[in-house]
Amino acid sequence: MNHDDPRPPSGKDVAIRRALAVKARHEAQLMRKANVVGVGVGFREWGGRLTDEVALVVNVTRKLPSSQLAPQDLIPGEIEGVPVDVREVGQISAR
Repeated sequence: MNHDDPRPPSGKDVAIRRALAVKARHEAQLMRKANVVGVGVGFREWGGRLTDEVALVVNVTRKLPSSQLAPQDLIPGEIEGVPVDVREVGQISAR
């Protein structure tokens, strides 16, 4: 996404910009949910492999079945049309 590049943005550039805008609007709300330790933008994982689909990436300490989460802690599958990829990352700590 070079701003000096005269070429029109690619579909991927547009998807990344859109996902970043959605992240900015929803990050604080997502961070208040149980187990959430980070929110970013990246490529969705499917079956252990990265795809080329741009997504909000919500990092959680532990993935839990929805039946074990309070309704307010459920993470939607998409936000404003942007897919959401929930990834288990464990505890994050500074060393």
